[in-house]
Amino acid sequence: MTQEHANKGGFETRAIHAGYEPDPTTGAVNPPIYASSTYKQDGVGGLRGGYEYSRSANPTRTALEGALAAVESGERGFAFASGLAAEDTLLRSLTRPGDHLVIPDDAYGGTFRLVDKVAKPWGVEHTPAPISDLDKVAAAIEPGRTRLVWVETPTNPLLNIGDIEALATIAHDAGALLVVDNTFASPYLQQPLTLGADVVVHSTTKYVGGHSDVVGGALVVRDLELADRIGFHQNAMGAVAGPFDAYLTHRGLKTLAVRMDRHCDNAERIVDFLCAHPAVGDVIYPGLETHPGHHVAGKQMKRFGGMISFRVRAGEQKALDVCAATEVFTLGESLGGVESLIEHPGRMTHASVAGTELEVPGDLIRLSVGIETVEDLIDDLDRALG
Repeated sequence: MTQEHANKGGFETRAIHAGYEPDPTTGAVNPPIYASSTYKQDGVGGLRGGYEYSRSANPTRTALEGALAAVESGERGFAFASGLAAEDTLLRSLTRPGDHLVIPDDAYGGTFRLVDKVAKPWGVEHTPAPISDLDKVAAAIEPGRTRLVWVETPTNPLLNIGDIEALATIAHDAGALLVVDNTFASPYLQQPLTLGADVVVHSTTKYVGGHSDVVGGALVVRDLELADRIGFHQNAMGAVAGPFDAYLTHRGLKTLAVRMDRHCDNAERIVDFLCAHPAVGDVIYPGLETHPGHHVAGKQMKRFGGMISFRVRAGEQKALDVCAATEVFTLGESLGGVESLIEHPGRMTHASVAGTELEVPGDLIRLSVGIETVEDLIDDLDRALG
């Protein structure tokens, strides 16, 4: 299939075919792992296909970046060594000392650490705001200084929902860009660039890779001038995805659609179980009609995802005990793999925000629902909660 046809196809077709055509010599249907740091030039400056050094470009990474752009309906994609490497490159590309950001008031702990402990000492300040409250986001913007409105939707770990289209309008009216971390939703469930966002961020370690066997990150943009700025910094800073990591991530992307459907199916069943369990207090899931962001999520997401957070009635120690007691759910950080994970955000993924305005409740548990037999997952949670 030609790239022209691949890019015009449906999501599943783009995920499988975009970014690479079968090798003209061998017919190989998957991109080879080009384990080469440098490339023979046909004379000084005579590059074959634009390749000179693998920090600047590598064919395996090029295939992944093309596929990422296609599934996010963007013009260019960029693959990095981690999600935070992608975020750091973005911040260095688009901000300077004296600039200002708006971030979620329940941002991922790693993002908060990067913004607060790295960007802030560099001179870039930030204001947290609840991304579901448009008035408060607008009030957090500092005219003439705010360069980026940075949102996650759903957020990590409280699963708040931001209206991407409305947030884009607010950001653009203030002369800022809208950055959307689309990691929790994945490109299959949500397309921020089509709703007005300027940059999409991913930890491809999560749903895109999907198998807990590779660490990576990505940026996707729709504006080519913006792409040139990011591309320059990607090369200059050098935190790129290696060829084997790019290969694994690209392989995972090809099955994203079928995996996400199963993640969502299982999550919906587990939400029903948790809502009926006497040891469980609040169940936080955008698919619930009681969720304050349910309507917006239904408008901009295909389905409601595989992430669930809930609070136990007996307090923090009970939450810790539940996390330690599961057997099918693995106690571990990260998310989005085929296996189900359970974690205590306050002591694990969000320990970096303890004592700040972004601190999460101690009785909160976060689930990354995998694709196992759902009855086994429900039985496991029932034993742990009991």
